[in-house]
Amino acid sequence: MITSTEPFELVIFDCDGVLVDTERIATRVNVALGAEFGWPLTEDEAISLFIGRSSASNRELVAERLGAEAAREWEERFAQMHTEAVDAGLTPVEGLPEALAAITLPTCVASSGSHEKMQHTLGRTGLYERFAGRIHSATEVARGKPAPDVFLYAAQRMGVRPSACAVVEDSRPGVEAARAAGMRSFGYAGGLTPASHLAGPGTVVFTDMRDLPGLLAGAVAVAVADNGGR
Repeated sequence: MITSTEPFELVIFDCDGVLVDTERIATRVNVALGAEFGWPLTEDEAISLFIGRSSASNRELVAERLGAEAAREWEERFAQMHTEAVDAGLTPVEGLPEALAAITLPTCVASSGSHEKMQHTLGRTGLYERFAGRIHSATEVARGKPAPDVFLYAAQRMGVRPSACAVVEDSRPGVEAARAAGMRSFGYAGGLTPASHLAGPGTVVFTDMRDLPGLLAGAVAVAVADNGGR
């Protein structure tokens, strides 16, 4: 159970679907690949199966269904199609620039994506320099989300206790990873994942990214009050 009431010292952002609007692209590509490889997928099924997980986890999932060779081909086709779609026109999540401008706490990124992928997507949207040197990938840890590894790694690298971290996520594996890390989370339901998939202990669910600075400040104010103003 997450019971910390201490003020936040760090905001950890997921990348896809929180900073950059890539989850719609990824879902569209996975649905297309499912049709191509003989695994019909609805959009809801693709979201539930793939969103928020690492490339390694998704490769294992496809291999279980279609075999190792098909999984390798799927991964290669996904990378190609995703890159082409990103280059054709990727934008930050709506309201994200305004939210970042209003957040005064230290920030970093902790994502299921690789560093190469994040350099590409964040670079295309002008966000890479905003987080350069503070970007962490699940490829650097043993387990991807919903395991807590990448969030604990990010907190350690940033020198902040897990209990003082706020995680901004948009997927069920992401908020589950934050809870497992002992971190409070803010579940962004303005994208593809339903709010009901994000709700749970220690999680504030919201739908407009512009509301995030106020939600963070409100949580800090409550924490200070709970600690007697200390």
